[in-house]
Amino acid sequence: MLRDVTAVRYVTPLRSGGSVPGVVEADDLGTYVVKFTGSAQGRKALVAEVIVGELARALGLRFPELVLVHFDPAIADHEPHQEVRNLHSASAGVNLGMDYLPGAKDFTPELAGTFPVDSLEAGRIVWLDALTVNVDRTVHSSNLMVWPTLGVAPPRLWLIDHGAALVFHHRWDTSVPDKAYDFRHHALGHYEPDVRAADAELAPRVTEELLREVLAEVPDAWLADEPGFATPDEARRAYVDYLHARVEASEAWLPTDFPTREELAAEQALRAARTQQGRPKWLKRVPDLHGKPAAEQDWSVHLG
Repeated sequence: MLRDVTAVRYVTPLRSGGSVPGVVEADDLGTYVVKFTGSAQGRKALVAEVIVGELARALGLRFPELVLVHFDPAIADHEPHQEVRNLHSASAGVNLGMDYLPGAKDFTPELAGTFPVDSLEAGRIVWLDALTVNVDRTVHSSNLMVWPTLGVAPPRLWLIDHGAALVFHHRWDTSVPDKAYDFRHHALGHYEPDVRAADAELAPRVTEELLREVLAEVPDAWLADEPGFATPDEARRAYVDYLHARVEASEAWLPTDFPTREELAAEQALRAARTQQGRPKWLKRVPDLHGKPAAEQDWSVHLG
């Protein structure tokens, strides 16, 4: 089961995402990025974080440890922004923490052009995202970190942020487990991901037993009010059944059509040109910021 810790010091909010997670120090001397139950995304995002994250770890992909964080809003009374304080007040109790990776960097398009990723590792990550319908790992928002950036070990890719995965559980549409999704603009698409080799390796490992073990990590309280299910265990069974059916139908949803770097660059240039044409003359000298990648995020700066 996920470890329980208690937040003892609130460090800072992270405003890079809509959920406004916070960096906290806990009573186990660890530092965690906490996603709050009171965020606009709600508890389903935390359920997705646990399921996809723990499944990734079970399959040998690098993913920071998750913990259950007991959070008292009183420790963040010094937070100056009222909207963040409101979020904390709505999140008293158990929240989800992810182990903080000091000095980790966002895997941005600029970094992607120089960072080596072998085709099998890329294939494994794409395969997991396709299985769990994680539509939020794109060339514009990779939700991948490079860590460590210092030390004797070479930098490696780490997966983060899976709250947007498992889109089926928002309306519990489990009728088409073999449905294919558009992953052409996946963050690792131009690394020639070997998804067929990944499928041959990983699909046999995603058994019903493994899925039951992963679902057991989700707290009852986050599944208790799930519409259509009398108990949290009924909801767990529905996740297990759907994901197992999707694994067995992998041949139908395997993504294989990825644009090259050159094709991606051409698409971006065309998009920028169309945006520029639609601007008033007085705005045409202002650069288009929408097509630009986000600046690198150095998590270590939040610790001061």
